[in-house]
Amino acid sequence: MSKVRWGILGVAKIALNRVIPAMKLTSNSEVSAIASRDLARAKEGAAKAGVAKAYGTYEELLADPTIEAIYNPLPNHMHVEWCIKAMEAGKHVLCEKPVSLTAVEAEKLLDARKRTGKLIEEAFAIRNHPQWAALREVVDSGEVGAVRGVQTMLCMSSRDPNDIRNRADIGGGALYDLGSYAITGCRMAFNAEPKRAIGIFDIDPEFKTDRLTSAILEFPNGHATFIVSMQAGPTTGGTHQHLGVIAERGWIRADFPYSHAITSDCHLYIGDTGSIGFHHKRMLTFPPVNQYQLQAERFSKLVRGEKAPQFPIETAIANMRVIDALRRSRESRAWENV
Repeated sequence: MSKVRWGILGVAKIALNRVIPAMKLTSNSEVSAIASRDLARAKEGAAKAGVAKAYGTYEELLADPTIEAIYNPLPNHMHVEWCIKAMEAGKHVLCEKPVSLTAVEAEKLLDARKRTGKLIEEAFAIRNHPQWAALREVVDSGEVGAVRGVQTMLCMSSRDPNDIRNRADIGGGALYDLGSYAITGCRMAFNAEPKRAIGIFDIDPEFKTDRLTSAILEFPNGHATFIVSMQAGPTTGGTHQHLGVIAERGWIRADFPYSHAITSDCHLYIGDTGSIGFHHKRMLTFPPVNQYQLQAERFSKLVRGEKAPQFPIETAIANMRVIDALRRSRESRAWENV
């Protein structure tokens, strides 16, 4: 079967440094074109990434009849607009997280999907890593019993004013970026949606973004807490991260649950009722994988009508509802319903 021909909207670092190289490792994906609102930047990005075509507008890329799928790594506030335009142009879409700035905005993608019949997913590469399926298998097997609590942390340090994550006007800040991972991790561990949420925010006086956010999420059968920060931890482009699950008859700990900036094994440590401290009963080891490659392979299979796991846009909307509740909590300083 022929490779899915991809077009890339913009020359974001994540596209040039991670996603395009990963797509080139697949057997079913081909990056055919890249676009920027500046033709010189598009040509520069295409040359760096080894992409044949470069367009000076997003519209030209969407008008290319050979392009079947679009990867959208544009700034957060541009996601929904260009996802809809891509679907209306007959393209399937994989959009970077967070898919929007509000749940109401994200819901527009449901109508676009219905009207066009095109696939649309949020690009959470972590969901493609086999450790998450394994975590769910451990929980679903009953080995540790029902999940009662989840605690997770994800932080990095960036004070670059040109980093879009440090721009409040276009959806920057720790909650939108790192918090979307933490919320996804909590929801996946519980396999449920939280009922209400409360957050505490520390705002950078210069950027006006949240540089440190802590939150509690109340699930039907337990609680989750997380801390995310844009100004703590590594300054090298990587992150400090971990996730822990406590359950009725044991616990699970993941040492590298989210972004993988370095090539390394990942582990799930599983404890039972006799496992004290960090002394686990057993350990699952996952050799290094490229979760962006797995993401592209899986989505391209769906484009070709092949069987593969799906993460419909409804999951992205559910994540945005939690972010909305936490943003309201910032103003009310109280619990907010999700």
